[in-house]
Amino acid sequence: MMRRRSSYLGLLNHRHQAGLTIVELMISLTLGLLVVLAATALLVSSRSGYAAQEDGARIRDTGSYALESIARAVRQTGYENWDTAQAPITAGTALSADVDGLDARSLKENTYGIESAQTASVNGSDVLSLRFFGATDGSILNCAGFSVAAPGKAPNDGRGWSIFYVAESDGEPELRCKYFGKTSWNSEAIARGVESFQVQYGLDTDADGLPNQFVTATEIDALDAALILIGPNAIARAADQNRKTYWKKVTAIKIAMLVRGFERARVDTLTAQYDLFGKEYGDAYAAADRGTRIRERDMSPAIRNRLRKIFSTTIQLRNHAAGSGA
Repeated sequence: MMRRRSSYLGLLNHRHQAGLTIVELMISLTLGLLVVLAATALLVSSRSGYAAQEDGARIRDTGSYALESIARAVRQTGYENWDTAQAPITAGTALSADVDGLDARSLKENTYGIESAQTASVNGSDVLSLRFFGATDGSILNCAGFSVAAPGKAPNDGRGWSIFYVAESDGEPELRCKYFGKTSWNSEAIARGVESFQVQYGLDTDADGLPNQFVTATEIDALDAALILIGPNAIARAADQNRKTYWKKVTAIKIAMLVRGFERARVDTLTAQYDLFGKEYGDAYAAADRGTRIRERDMSPAIRNRLRKIFSTTIQLRNHAAGSGA
């Protein structure tokens, strides 16, 4: 009797250890897959959130650095060394303006100044050109961070340059700095991901040192075109142009930029509209002032879902060398 009972219990144990049924196996696999899918979704979500945060921080750093670089160059515009230990430069009224610009243009790296500008621009981005004298101690720097030497006997030729414009490199738009080196023109990228760079100029029309209105480079050029120039020849009329130009009435510069990230981190509806100078300005002037209103619906699908942010500032010109004022 005991031997039979032991055999019966052994048979039961053998049956219990036989394994899972098909139903139990399918349920186990399903539950396992659900756990794996949940963990994967959590991992992807965490990674996407981290990428978005990292890209947002990169955009903020890029925009802040670009604005600071431009603001530093604007405040330096018109600098003239008045150190009593040195003879000051006499920047006469016939000297060309320290501020100049172009609307919806780009530049070549090796051409003189802003001449031979390219009509093809990145989203209607503008060009900003700034001039200034250097110093013997090397403390005056151009937009690329190189010191500008003190001028020689020809002050107009001795002024340094800081020119800002946008161009594409490897499919990515970037804010570039153009300057004259020791022997040739050069260009350096200072901020990558700048989709639109817009500039307005504050004109002081009543000579109180403060801007009365902000206008575009095209509007200033139109005012200059209406000037009546006096002189027996082209050289004399050019000097009269420099004396009367409205570019010398610029006392402040307003900058706005749209900066994009590098990650495809957006999952919201991709129909945003970016008004660089505000919606009111965009409603009134976006059609005429290209690049001041950017719509995502007009973008390539490959870049539409990137993070974007507008950066803007207004900088007062600090220096007014002789001949630079109104």
